[in-house]
Amino acid sequence: MAVLNRLGKVNEVGKAFGVAKLRVEAGEIDFSMPRLESKTDPGHKGFVVRRLGSLDQKRAAARRDFTINSMAYDWKDGVILDPFNGKKDLESRILRHTSEAFVEDPLRVLRGFQFCSRFHLTAAEETIELCQGIKRAYHELPVERIWMEWEKWATRSARPSLGLKFLKETGWMTHYPELNDLVNCPQDPLWHPEGDVFVHTCHCLDAMVGLETYKNADRSGRLALMFATLTHDIGKPSTTVQKEKEGAVRWVSPGHDQAGPSLAGSFLQSIGAPPLGLIPRVKALVSCHMAAIQIQERPSRAQVRRLARKLRPGSLAELFAVIRADQAGRPPRHPGPSQGLLELEAVAVEESLASQAPRPIVLGRHLLAKGLEPGPQFKTILDALFERQLDGEFSSLKEAQPFIDELGKEGKDGEMEKWSDGERLTTEATEGTEEGSED
Repeated sequence: MAVLNRLGKVNEVGKAFGVAKLRVEAGEIDFSMPRLESKTDPGHKGFVVRRLGSLDQKRAAARRDFTINSMAYDWKDGVILDPFNGKKDLESRILRHTSEAFVEDPLRVLRGFQFCSRFHLTAAEETIELCQGIKRAYHELPVERIWMEWEKWATRSARPSLGLKFLKETGWMTHYPELNDLVNCPQDPLWHPEGDVFVHTCHCLDAMVGLETYKNADRSGRLALMFATLTHDIGKPSTTVQKEKEGAVRWVSPGHDQAGPSLAGSFLQSIGAPPLGLIPRVKALVSCHMAAIQIQERPSRAQVRRLARKLRPGSLAELFAVIRADQAGRPPRHPGPSQGLLELEAVAVEESLASQAPRPIVLGRHLLAKGLEPGPQFKTILDALFERQLDGEFSSLKEAQPFIDELGKEGKDGEMEKWSDGERLTTEATEGTEEGSED
């Protein structure tokens, strides 16, 4: 530590474990001091740590969780130190634990989950068995640590399906019942020749990370896109039934898009996802992921405006990416976008709605300027005005004045109740035929 202090500012962020950050002009460098630890109690703090003056490389490497990150580089001699053949495993795309000490920290299983997705890895059989043996220790993990691994999976994956398959093989998928129910949930082979809902979801996730919308998204955008894709069909297990149609018995899932948001929310809460921004964004995307199914011709501008409004705090661009991933997740069917999606995208471009939902032109201050008294009727009047705006009845504050006068008078006369029951809400682009709503 004395040597580091001479080189720059040192912050012992993990003092108990001998971990320090050295801040230099170029940035921060993490240092892990020689140490040995042994598990004494449950939980991530149940370790006795002995800091040492020195430690030979093999004993130090044995503390690492997987062989692929147990390697070291000797700068002096210019050689890789690799006592556990991590280089060979990395070249073979194998995830293998380093030693039996792996079981002392159950977080290592979730690290393996996101490593598989990020680096195209498949777990060795003995590592899978070891993970199965510590499945019950999952509940020792603080939700904050769980979220860190899921966040890496969502924002850094190259093949996200590999991580999900790892969770399934190790039995850890059972800790996420909403996802575990996707396994073996049947789908009609006419629409989904690829297999069950879990298989379909894996294909969709791999398609998502290849889309430019995902590649160009910031952290919050990637989180929304990945978790919306992961949970877009999460409502199918509770809605899937067999139904006779046109002389054949088929699997259908009517209303799964409406059953999905609450299940997506409960799953995200269980892994510690941010509740204020991400969860509502994902739920909105899940509820609208069927929007392109029924569209055979160009939708009205009002329909697309309402769809964009419904997606807040998400966006049409995010929804279109989720739909593209969904449509690409049905091999060997053609992965290209449907005509309905292309029509939606075209209207969104015309209306400049792809990245931003329509905003109300008339606000509370405009009602005040008309001499209306503030009160509960304000929201009803503003909602009614926004509906007329979405219908295209006005597009500026000047054009809105007659409607403000009309509704303001109705508000004063106590006749606004008719606006509170959704009479002016038109059929949205997400509604349509029975067949489409079931798929």
